[in-house]
Amino acid sequence: MSRMLPSLLISLCLAACAVRPDPPQGALTQMQLSTPMRVTEHRGQDDLLSAGLGLSGLQSTSAPAFSDPAHPTPAELRRRALWSNWRGIADLSPTGGYGRLYGTLAPVPGREYTALATVPGARQPHRVLAQVPDHFDARRRCVVVAPSSGSRGIYGGIAVAAPWALPKGCAVAYTDKGGGSDYVDLDAGLGVGLDGMLAPLGTPGLAFAPQVPPGASGVAFKHAHSRDNPEADWGRHVQQAAAFALQALDAAFPAQAPFTFDNTRIIAVGISNGGGAVLRAAELEGDWLDAVVAGEPNVYAAQAPGSRPLYDFATEAALLMPCALLDLPAQALPQPPLRAQVEPAWRARCERLAALGLVDGADAMAQARDAHERLRASGWTDAALQAGAPSVGFDLWRAVAATYASAYGRYGVGEHPCGMSYAALDATQLAGLRPGWWAEGAGIPPGNGIGLRDPCAQGADPTLEGLRCLRALFTGEGEDAKRVQAGIAATAAGLPRAELPVLVVHGIDDGLIPPAFTSAPYVAAARAAGRRRIASWQVEHGEHFDAFLAFPDYGARYAPMLPYVYAALDRVSQVLDRTAPMPADARIPARGRGQGAVEAAQLPMPD
Repeated sequence: MSRMLPSLLISLCLAACAVRPDPPQGALTQMQLSTPMRVTEHRGQDDLLSAGLGLSGLQSTSAPAFSDPAHPTPAELRRRALWSNWRGIADLSPTGGYGRLYGTLAPVPGREYTALATVPGARQPHRVLAQVPDHFDARRRCVVVAPSSGSRGIYGGIAVAAPWALPKGCAVAYTDKGGGSDYVDLDAGLGVGLDGMLAPLGTPGLAFAPQVPPGASGVAFKHAHSRDNPEADWGRHVQQAAAFALQALDAAFPAQAPFTFDNTRIIAVGISNGGGAVLRAAELEGDWLDAVVAGEPNVYAAQAPGSRPLYDFATEAALLMPCALLDLPAQALPQPPLRAQVEPAWRARCERLAALGLVDGADAMAQARDAHERLRASGWTDAALQAGAPSVGFDLWRAVAATYASAYGRYGVGEHPCGMSYAALDATQLAGLRPGWWAEGAGIPPGNGIGLRDPCAQGADPTLEGLRCLRALFTGEGEDAKRVQAGIAATAAGLPRAELPVLVVHGIDDGLIPPAFTSAPYVAAARAAGRRRIASWQVEHGEHFDAFLAFPDYGARYAPMLPYVYAALDRVSQVLDRTAPMPADARIPARGRGQGAVEAAQLPMPD
């Protein structure tokens, strides 16, 4: 069941101005909603946490079916979106311990409120969504804000926040941070509406409506083609999501209204890009945010020695890591990818790098040793390189670099500085895949039948020339390089607000967002500036992707990170309740499960 509330009821301007005469700068007093608020109810065979699927339904490798595959309903799309986002973030394998040692998927009935919001100066909106449980505790008002990880859609933070918050009677607020899975089929002229349904371009209220030049073809998506550089606004996205949740609570419980930043606790939590987003929110002025938990955050502390932006180390890894991994013992690398299958391509990369003068060595193994030494010299650890193997095997580095180059330079459709674009891999299957893009897309193709087109692709190592172009946008001096570099500079994080409790949780073995380049310099800079209420938990044998632990070799080697994010939420909540002091720094001796199931002893918690 769904209904729409008039825009007048959700004017964030009215609530913000009524609460405090001097509100935080920016989003709270200038928030624009481009759609009315959509309200849906989730009870009985449906719920907020899993759309009624429960643990067994989420564990299924078969996606929830559409009754009509060509025309799924909004409820069916939502159910599949929850299935996809849970499986993309959490280890739900039977031996992984979810629901037994940590986390819950017990049904939580309630309502969802969603709309499109726009930060000042942005061309395109971001999605905001609030989940309000029926048992919301109006005596202990609490909102947990969960920006999506990666570039995922609006439910991309559900596994991070909802299992902790909803059972406690807290509301959860989400934002897609200006990314998301609102893909546009340029050939068919179809975008995505607020309810996830396909609609023709030009329809009011589309979640993404790009400028389409004449003759454009393929697929456009918001992170790459909005011309907004959404990462520069991550903190404001989080702030607007929090403000939206307060308005949703006003609509849900009018007798207890108003819900304000003064009478409602606001905790922000996120992982990966979501972790970077909550740290960007921590620097915003005003007393609106009460605590922050940042898991494996993609954060660039430009003022701190050792900090490197994602685009820098991602393009470096994309070029050198396929070669460097040959210098590591085969048994040191988790599988997949299978070493025997990828080794020929890695040897070809070594040979091409040597021919270009980018590595030295008389043969592939000597070249691999040199590539390995170069990465070590730039700050990569062997643990990060080993855990980075799937990013090489699944071509993730190139996908990230291609998208972020477009975003940082604020390029639109057909303007990529390296000529890259996106299109369906098989036009004959497009009609069957397109209706599910919103529910299943991860926000950055390739995937879901969409491929990355590279005009430079050729030869035995077809991705190399495109990667060299992407790398030159960071190291070069041309106009495109300056444009991309300016976009990267705009994403640099400031310091957290003084006295704001901030707990950073990061796996020591993280191979996608290495802590040496991100969280460690950020924490050091905050400490040096006198921010005493910041703590760092370093998790031994923690890598970046809990979902990969469903692969036996990953589960045997690595510990899940979500238990420590949930524990961090417990700790900062106790700090706010004044029942415990701010946690101390900790190095946590977690470990993988080996050949058995996860047991509590493998997941020790800090004192």
